[in-house]
Amino acid sequence: MIVFCGYANTDLTVRVPVLPGPGARVQATGVQYGEGGMAANASVAAARVGADARFAGVVGTDRLSTAFLKALEAEGIGTAWTSRTAALTTAVILLTPDGERSVISQDDAVDTDHIAEVVRVAREAGAGWLYLDGYRFPEAATVLSGPPGPHVVVDLDGCDGPEAMRAALSAADHAIGGRAQLTEFLGDDDALVRAAVDHQVYLVVTDGPRGWTLLTPAGERHDGEAIKVTTVDATGAGDCFAGTYCAELDRGASPLQAALFAAVAAGLSCTRPGARDGLPRRETVSDYLNTHPESRSGTKGGPIAAHTPGPAPSQGEETRCDAR
Repeated sequence: MIVFCGYANTDLTVRVPVLPGPGARVQATGVQYGEGGMAANASVAAARVGADARFAGVVGTDRLSTAFLKALEAEGIGTAWTSRTAALTTAVILLTPDGERSVISQDDAVDTDHIAEVVRVAREAGAGWLYLDGYRFPEAATVLSGPPGPHVVVDLDGCDGPEAMRAALSAADHAIGGRAQLTEFLGDDDALVRAAVDHQVYLVVTDGPRGWTLLTPAGERHDGEAIKVTTVDATGAGDCFAGTYCAELDRGASPLQAALFAAVAAGLSCTRPGARDGLPRRETVSDYLNTHPESRSGTKGGPIAAHTPGPAPSQGEETRCDAR
């Protein structure tokens, strides 16, 4: 069982020709509403590949909140541990024709008291895994320092500085983060290796179309490529990676096997619009792996090689996409 504690959002996706700069005005080419949120999306990704997933965020008692939870339940996700004491938040997503996006999120009511209660019920229920996002740190680290409970997976996106990120790493058994943010907060490539060793955490460094790297507590490194897809919308790709990674760990896969599977799932999720429409089911990922056996292996080496980002692809152009 995996318990996902964190964001539940109504997503307002606004399609724009370019991301506006300060004081700029652009004309939207499309506007649509959908359901999202880091933890909620990750729970759907996990459920679609067969995991026993539970969502434990905070929403309200209004009609939109009820519909949001019913959509999760339709995916087979348990919602009994979700608090309905606040409100369903909104995220505004600016989406460009090349499939990239900027996100403006609204803070939610998931505080340390709520996390402590989720940890308690998850422990009592025998849950194997607890997912949290980086927005909960450094405060959540104290909640997770109590009696042994579920293994902790942290999506480091949302950490607002080095202190929060190091607190998350200290509390996590596994952590996932975008390379740009990790290097900004923790330092150069060697520093990422040291962080995995010092915090005794499996650290997955995602780098969008440039692939991913798994760093182990023993100082080992495994690199993997992103799969080639026609990118339509990268929204939710990172959530897909995190949720699928959790699901594979829960099935007993090694961290490397989990990262390989999650990278394929995240890449496939980029081929359809929206945060959830493209989240693949297990048979879709398995079919891809069966027809692309090269995606089943990662390379092992020393410190992370430096990457130079290339130009963003146009929508419909074949490119590599896994997460962030």
